Amino acid sequence: MQMETITLSIPTEILHKVAKRKKDIPARVYEYLVLALYRLGEISSGKAGQLLYMERFEFVRFASRLGIPFIDMDKGELIEDLKRAGQAVHRGY
Repeated sequence: MQMETITLSIPTEILHKVAKRKKDIPARVYEYLVLALYRLGEISSGKAGQLLYMERFEFVRFASRLGIPFIDMDKGELIEDLKRAGQAVHRGY
């Protein structure tokens, strides 16, 4: 995987919240970036797992522990999916 190095300024007041040790900061910022892209729907769970060197479902469990849902549907989307599933059952699928 090709990587690019950048310089990032982080306010001192939140730096200790990113990582306890200064040497861990780049990895934690990278992790936060991947999690944010996944949460926004910019990358899939498979791609996020790949970027963090995890199996897909390992990443899904990791993200879920952080409060990021694997399935992100509103009530209307869920109802439509249930209707389609019911129709498929009635057709014998």
